Amino acid sequence: MQSTLTTADLETYLINQAPRAAYYIPDYITEAEEEYLLRQVYNAPKPKWTQLSGRKLQNWGGLPHPRGMVLEKLPPWLQTYANKISSLGVFEGSCANHVLVNEYKPGEGIMPHEDGPLYYPTVTTISLGSHTVLDFYLPLDRGHAEEEDQVPITEEQRYVLSLLLEPRSLFILREDLYKNYLHGIHPYTEDKLGNRVVNLEKCVAQTDETLDRGTRVSLTIRYVPKVLKTALFLGKGK
Repeated sequence: MQSTLTTADLETYLINQAPRAAYYIPDYITEAEEEYLLRQVYNAPKPKWTQLSGRKLQNWGGLPHPRGMVLEKLPPWLQTYANKISSLGVFEGSCANHVLVNEYKPGEGIMPHEDGPLYYPTVTTISLGSHTVLDFYLPLDRGHAEEEDQVPITEEQRYVLSLLLEPRSLFILREDLYKNYLHGIHPYTEDKLGNRVVNLEKCVAQTDETLDRGTRVSLTIRYVPKVLKTALFLGKGK
């Protein structure tokens, strides 16, 4: 693992072809660490999994809520990486306290979305097992205002760029690209790389490759600023 990576080093991983700011760090963890993390994910109790359309997930650290999140202690295997990523200063001195573990099988994805106001406006993701391609879009209310007599703006017309996330990489999304764009994953079984993928110079893969997707597990590590004591959340405190 790139344990010597510092806050000052982070700018060398900035993707200059994208709106600010996206950082891509290939081989952030070793193959041994990847195997260890996958083993921990699949050793988790079955009730930790929630099946959604297009993916399934585990929630660790608590359930984010507008009133605040009741903290649950992260297991050591997740706390280790929450600490290491937080040491880069991406949460401005705070430590990540929430992790979503997502499993995507080939042909699964997630609709374009934003992560919402419950999280500090930075998301960090470690990819395990397989690559994926993350696509970015303008929201409907930005840059393409629709008139009543116009044809609705399509997803393709709002498309901006794509990023390749390889296994064992760390991806950091923040600032304008986090706040003002949507991101999603098409439910493909393979990805043809090309000039729409703007971070290839930082990747192991080559521009003309077609990559078959395997089962990908992502660790989405974030910081929820608003937390509550359990008693207060349950209405027992003042």
